[in-house]
Amino acid sequence: MSSGLRLWLVTVLLFPLGLHAQQPAANDNNVDTEKTAGVKKPAERLPLEDLRIFADAFNQIRQSYVEEVDDRELLQNAIRGMLEGLDPHSAYLDEESLNELQESTTGEFAGLGLEVGMENGFLRVITPIDDTPASKAGIKAGDIIVQLNDKPTKGMSLDEAVNMMRGKKGSSIKMTLARESEPKPIELTLTRDLIKVVSVRSKTLEAGYGYIRIAQFQSDTGNEFAKAVEKLKKSEKPLKGIVLDLRNNPGGVLQAAVAVVDTVLDGGLVVYTEGRVPNSQSRFGAQAGDTLNGAPIVVLINGGSASASEIVAGALQDHKRAVIVGVDTFGKGSVQTILPLSETRAVKLTTARYFTPNGRSIQAQGIKPDIVIEQAKLETVKGDMRVTEADLSGHLRNNQDETEENNSQRRKKNADGDNLRSEDNQLFDALNLLKGLSIYQNTAQARNAPPIPAGDVEE
Repeated sequence: MSSGLRLWLVTVLLFPLGLHAQQPAANDNNVDTEKTAGVKKPAERLPLEDLRIFADAFNQIRQSYVEEVDDRELLQNAIRGMLEGLDPHSAYLDEESLNELQESTTGEFAGLGLEVGMENGFLRVITPIDDTPASKAGIKAGDIIVQLNDKPTKGMSLDEAVNMMRGKKGSSIKMTLARESEPKPIELTLTRDLIKVVSVRSKTLEAGYGYIRIAQFQSDTGNEFAKAVEKLKKSEKPLKGIVLDLRNNPGGVLQAAVAVVDTVLDGGLVVYTEGRVPNSQSRFGAQAGDTLNGAPIVVLINGGSASASEIVAGALQDHKRAVIVGVDTFGKGSVQTILPLSETRAVKLTTARYFTPNGRSIQAQGIKPDIVIEQAKLETVKGDMRVTEADLSGHLRNNQDETEENNSQRRKKNADGDNLRSEDNQLFDALNLLKGLSIYQNTAQARNAPPIPAGDVEE
């Protein structure tokens, strides 16, 4: 290898290293790296001999690889490899990847509707997004994508796999999945569609009990959540509590998660982050004022709940503002920062870990529910075999419930409950828990209320 080529390579490599090394060095006066919890002393500068080895490897590839490779492509692959070797979430973003990331935060892009990540070289489904080709095909959190269009995903980069799954609306892709509960691989053909992620949905489960589903944390999710709460409060009956569904929510914008907690928390710390540099150490709090005025909240989580979802669940759990039910969350407790390299390229770099108000790190641990409720498929026995007083011949009628209209409403309510129990047992149990919390809260308030003055008692 010529000395001129080696000097050129070393110069190219040293320039970005020196540029990005300047920021932490400039902040050394402000941060005591030895005293920062869990932070190691900065490593020494890369030895020149190691740079020479890298330059030699670069030259060997240029000269001996079976096909000619562009020098710029080699350097970009080197950057990509550096970042992918750090953790599953750091990545090099070329122009296409950067645009896709921006699209995902606004909630509209073309593809299958999957949040995926690499685990031990395998492509793992973090969660399918609601009402997308992936969720409609029955893909579940935890599935391993073994093949895409008959091409094994083992050894693929995350960017390569994502690019294969994305495409024009109406085009199709074959996918082979491995699922722990299934003895054989699952083969699917999915048709790509325009993915419009509706961040917040809400409805009334029963009179006085609301349901809010957050599918993904986008830039305006906080405002949408607050509007959903106000809409439920305007229902015919007073709002007694809500079920907040964060299942299969892969996360998203951190500030949106903070805004959601702020809506239902009467002040206090929501989340804080810790990293090596001062600008990665932040604290986010809620302002005084609880939109629900203390009405109970039950939060639903599962293994597809990650990142910002875990921030919300962890904050509400630490402040004892909600009861968390379901199963353990995914455990992504790290913060990624987009650091521009040019107008069209950037690196997504893990810069900090985040912690719940009580100082719990979620990284690789997740949020554990207060009450474990596994997802199950329940089936009701055809034909109700229960016998009640109303079934007995000649039973006395209930004068307060003797109209056919009231009986019809009662039957419909029971049928709705049976449907919910069989379709979504976790939500069914969450609703029943919410009712219990509301009853307990009202009972406690009644116990603490002053006695009714004698003059106000009707005789």
